[in-house]
Amino acid sequence: MDVRRADARYPGGDPAAGIESWHAFSFGPHYDPDNLRFGALIACNEERLAPGAGFGEHPHRHTEIVTWVAEGELTHRDSTGRETRVRAGDVQRLSAAAGVRHVERNDGPVPLVFVQMWLAPLDPGGEPSYEIVRGIADSTPYALPEAGALLHVRRPAAGERTALPDGAYVYVHVVRGTVRLAGTELRPGDAARVTGAEGLEAEGVTEAEILMWEMTTADRR
Repeated sequence: MDVRRADARYPGGDPAAGIESWHAFSFGPHYDPDNLRFGALIACNEERLAPGAGFGEHPHRHTEIVTWVAEGELTHRDSTGRETRVRAGDVQRLSAAAGVRHVERNDGPVPLVFVQMWLAPLDPGGEPSYEIVRGIADSTPYALPEAGALLHVRRPAAGERTALPDGAYVYVHVVRGTVRLAGTELRPGDAARVTGAEGLEAEGVTEAEILMWEMTTADRR
C-alpha cells in the first residue's frame, strides 16, 4: 500500500482567476516519470472554483473522464451541444474518444469543489459519449468497462467498516472525513494505492466519504 498525502499533491490552476487545482499524478508542467499512472488511472485532480470561475473550452482525446462533486454545482457544456449541471452525489462520465471539447464552470453563488479522475481507455478512438447518474447509492458500483474499472462510493459512519474491493489495482481517495486503512489514518485529499488488494477493510474514524477505483487492467507504464 502506497499512501500519498494531500499536501504532497502538485499545485496548479490559476488562483488569481479563482481556480485552485491539486494533482495526484504527473500533470502539465509538473512532470514526474515515476508518477504517471496507477492501473488505468492517470489523473485524480481536486478542483476548487470560486463563484463565476471555470475552465474555458478545451479539448480531450482518448480519455475517460469521471467527475465527482463534493460541494456546490458544476455546469458542464461540451461540443456535442449538451449542457448539464452536476451536483453532490452525481457521477458524471465523459468519454473523450477520438476528440471532444468541453467547458466546466461554477455558475452558482457558492464555491465549487469537485474531484476529477481520468482513466486510460482499453481501446482509444471511437465516438465521444456522455452519461450522468443522479444520486448514486452508497455501495452501488459504477462500471466503466471502457477502462476495465469500477468506481465504488462509500460513506462509512464513525466506527463502521467497509470492505475494499479485491483487485489488481485499487485506488482509495478520501473526499471528506477520516478513515483508517491497514492501521493508517487517511484524511481529506489523502489517497492509497493498493496493489493486489485482498480482504482489506476501511474503518470510519469519523463519518466519511471515500471513492475507490477497482481496476483489473495491467499498469502500462
